[in-house]
Amino acid sequence: MADTSEHATSSHASSSHARSSHAAASRTFRHAVVTGGAGFVGGHLCEALLDRGVTVTCVDDFSSGSPANVAHLDDARLDDARPAGHARFHLVEADLTRPGALDAVPTDVDLVLHLASPASPVAYLSRPVETLQVASLGTQQALDLARAAGARFLLASTSEVYGDPAVHPQREDYWGNVNPIGPRSVYDEGKRYAEALTTAYRGACGTDTAIARIFNTYGPRMRADDGRMIPAFVMQALAGEPLTVAGDGSQTRSVCYVDDLVRGLLALADSDLPGPVNLGSSTELTVAQIAADVLAETGSSSTTVFVDLPEDDPRRRRPDTSLARSALGWRATTDWPTGLGRTVAWFRDTLAGTGQLTGAGRPGAGRAGAGDGLGE
Repeated sequence: MADTSEHATSSHASSSHARSSHAAASRTFRHAVVTGGAGFVGGHLCEALLDRGVTVTCVDDFSSGSPANVAHLDDARLDDARPAGHARFHLVEADLTRPGALDAVPTDVDLVLHLASPASPVAYLSRPVETLQVASLGTQQALDLARAAGARFLLASTSEVYGDPAVHPQREDYWGNVNPIGPRSVYDEGKRYAEALTTAYRGACGTDTAIARIFNTYGPRMRADDGRMIPAFVMQALAGEPLTVAGDGSQTRSVCYVDDLVRGLLALADSDLPGPVNLGSSTELTVAQIAADVLAETGSSSTTVFVDLPEDDPRRRRPDTSLARSALGWRATTDWPTGLGRTVAWFRDTLAGTGQLTGAGRPGAGRAGAGDGLGE
């Protein structure tokens, strides 16, 4: 889809150039803490860190994540240099909205990746107070851990900080268009606060921080019942149920395959860049096109029905990723047909193993248009 907005300003270009000078560092991490590590993105991130030889402590309360996302890591990534049976993966069940939640986490860490948060509309609308608490108290506890340990800290923020954007594509210097009291504000404003707190710790406390703004992400291990666009469409198609599209389907999203996102998060962690940095695909699709592609990939004969658009649902969403490309050498490389094929195959295999189509066709499940963010 053609870009009809104003081009990047010279001030953006100069600020991006200045920030890119921070990015030359390449680091070797020994021990990482991943909050929200049993979520969709978190599980993939834990796996990638282990593959790099990093010891990983995964912290999760399983309110939206699942132990199943990391069950294969518990005994599959053993360190040959340690006594037999001593894994490099450690799973800690803790609720970051409770004070002292990270007291049991070792302080010999050099990387803290803070992903903990409900990320789908179904999750954060059903737990609004907890969503704000994990964005505030949870982020502060994760920052305090990084500060005490002298560790690099990375906040997984979201494109939802841009709200329903008046600028397209969205650049990091765009302040956004967010309804502070709308139903989505618990997530949008929570993440905006988390960014402000992260920035304050960097300036006032000298904490080594980075902010990633994550755009729509999809792939294997997404929850089938969390109401987000792609898993909802896939589940409905496989169940032979109508695909429910919000509005007229003309709103757009840019969807990034999870492996690409994880590479971007690790590239940002490896750098000295403070961010914020947009991470997402530059391929922009209408929601109606995504629904049609899901029907084609699944071979489903399901129909498409249109439902009311959720309040404050963004009309267009695509990141300007020039900073990630220039400063980190990163871009999304998995094309949409390939990523969708892998995702549908995973859902087919999973459903074949369980014999169930849990969550398909639930009222509102496919109101696709919402659901940027981490995809816990």
